[in-house]
Amino acid sequence: MLILAAWPYFSEAQQKRKMVASGVNAEKIITEDRLKRNIEFLTDPQYNGRRTGTLGATEAAFWIARKFQKDSLLPINGLWSQSFKAGEAVGHNIIGFMSGRNDRDFQLYTIIAAHYDSYGMMNGTLYPGADSNASGVVAMTSLADMFTRMKQLNRTYGDNLIFVALDAREVNSAGAEALWKALSAGELKNPVTGEAILPDKIHAFVSLDILGSTLSPLKKGRKDYLIMLSNGRFAADLREANAKDGLGLDIALNYYGSESFTRMFHDKVGDQRIFVENGVPCAVFTSGITMNTNKPSDTAKTLNYNIFKKRIFLIFHWLTKMM
Repeated sequence: MLILAAWPYFSEAQQKRKMVASGVNAEKIITEDRLKRNIEFLTDPQYNGRRTGTLGATEAAFWIARKFQKDSLLPINGLWSQSFKAGEAVGHNIIGFMSGRNDRDFQLYTIIAAHYDSYGMMNGTLYPGADSNASGVVAMTSLADMFTRMKQLNRTYGDNLIFVALDAREVNSAGAEALWKALSAGELKNPVTGEAILPDKIHAFVSLDILGSTLSPLKKGRKDYLIMLSNGRFAADLREANAKDGLGLDIALNYYGSESFTRMFHDKVGDQRIFVENGVPCAVFTSGITMNTNKPSDTAKTLNYNIFKKRIFLIFHWLTKMM
């Protein structure tokens, strides 16, 4: 007697789940060479270290805006740049918007931010700011690329995404302060619905700051690591994302085991500070301060692009779970 194996039965819901595009599709567009070229571009001497108010910073801002436009992100209030006073200079935050599924009565927003300014030229010496913070900017624009790729494959997520390149981190985080003031005043409008993006609608503020080096590992001899400081939030989502095949990074939820430094780098130092002070859940991703941080030796050649890519992948998969 011939016995035929039964075909597996999938319900309609299961079939739809099987057809959902995988995040692997987004990973394929990010390469080490591409990351390296972007870091080298931002740290080229022609930009003089991207100090706030300089021509180099303006050129970097235009570059970021062009990348947002290429990814079909939407400008806020019809403009890519939001200008503000930063000491004696004028700073520019570059903002791009990507809509979520919009299937909730109460719209939520996740802000993914990285500052693009650095120390610039001081006393004739160039401070390239590769790890701090061209790495954060390239990570942020790479995430925009990845989410754009997923949207092209008809995959959307619960939160609206706001990608922000912040200026004036080195001017007492004036860019982050300006962003918060604009949100608090209801000045930033959802370009799809026209509704004000208010602070109580922010699901999370994610800061990407110093992400490319492997010079300060959590454990001696292990270069594949990442630190997330979030005051205990989002940890389960990070661990779940890290369990993905090909990742398995050495992750820490504190700053090298120091309670005081963990509180300082999450609550007191960085562009997320103003958001933390106002009760917005924040997550800071970093690979830690190194011997090159904020020094002329912070160049593109000091970064580990293989590990940098894996960190970006982990943050991407974490975001997809967190939202």
